[in-house]
Amino acid sequence: MQQLCIKKFTELYKKEPSAVAFCPYRVCPIGAHSDHQHGLITGFAIDKGIYLAYSSKQNGVVELGSLQFDKRAQWHINSIPETKRNDWADYLRGVTLELSIRHKLSTGLCGIIEGTLPIGGLSSSAAVTLVFLKALCEVNDIQLSDLEKIEIAVAVENRYVGVSSGKLDQSCEIYSRANHLLYLDTLNDQYELIPTVPTMKPYDIAIFFSGVERSLAGSKFNMRVDECRSAAYALKAFAGMEYGKFYETHLREVPVEVYLKYKNRLPENWAKRAEHWYTEFERVQKGAEAWRKGDIDTFGRLCFESGWSSIYNYETGSPELKTLYEIMTHTDGIYGGRFSGAGFKGCCMALIDPAFRDSIERKVEMEYLKAFPDLRGKYQFVVCKSADGI
Repeated sequence: MQQLCIKKFTELYKKEPSAVAFCPYRVCPIGAHSDHQHGLITGFAIDKGIYLAYSSKQNGVVELGSLQFDKRAQWHINSIPETKRNDWADYLRGVTLELSIRHKLSTGLCGIIEGTLPIGGLSSSAAVTLVFLKALCEVNDIQLSDLEKIEIAVAVENRYVGVSSGKLDQSCEIYSRANHLLYLDTLNDQYELIPTVPTMKPYDIAIFFSGVERSLAGSKFNMRVDECRSAAYALKAFAGMEYGKFYETHLREVPVEVYLKYKNRLPENWAKRAEHWYTEFERVQKGAEAWRKGDIDTFGRLCFESGWSSIYNYETGSPELKTLYEIMTHTDGIYGGRFSGAGFKGCCMALIDPAFRDSIERKVEMEYLKAFPDLRGKYQFVVCKSADGI
């Protein structure tokens, strides 16, 4: 894909790009739907992602094309639309705006963007945000810390695009290292890279694309975040705890003992969202310990449990992804898996035994397309390795 990016750039601009930036996609085996409440997460970057072939433009114009979308996008670094345009380039306009608030920009760029996998569930939005941020910093000679990159990318999602997400995606795509599990506390950004020990059974990361793509901003994602905040706000009130602004309230601030004491007083939906968050917090802790010991069977079981809770407590998951999840739970050679990302469309991920790769591919495809025959030709199975962050 890198070569295709370069080829398209050269055809369009009659010169080779000055550089090619790359940002990997990510998967989160355990810790889903918790970062926006300052929870714990685990994650891997994978060896597939977003490429950006680019060169600087001294006139300050940003001009970008994508091999996945027909319409090209253009704006000036000093004249950025203050509100989103509801197209594929909104994340990149947001990057330009957020970076310009913090640093003086003098140079634009022209570029071609290409993603190596279908959109949905692997945080392509965070990947394209970070790869463009890297390029824009490069042409403007700006040096950012890893944490600054994450904060800018999260601000783009929250303030410009309007998605109430946390920092899971961006953290995985920056901090991750090949053959290590990222174990991150999103409250204080402390993280550990837990190595894959030599005694662990072999594994690959499998991605099952449902054939249906999705947009977080148009989904129930933001509603789920508000339900978590509502639960936290109510629990604080029941317990006589101090509370401030609603949008500054998180479940992490409410001890699990308070939740257990007052959970029966919560509206059913709020109680379910909180149940997912508190049990997911515990699953991440157990998962990190299992990975340290090289116990991928226990880690995989916890990943399956995370998927179950996401479906029945957090109540996300499209019919397609729920079906994929159920198929995975009774497929030999899969240690564990769940849907990846918000769960409204997109894909499922799984940790698999490489020796079962072919049989897993055949069985899941057969059963899935039996349930959704119209998705033949759109459904995809891809096997990945863990990788370094951007």
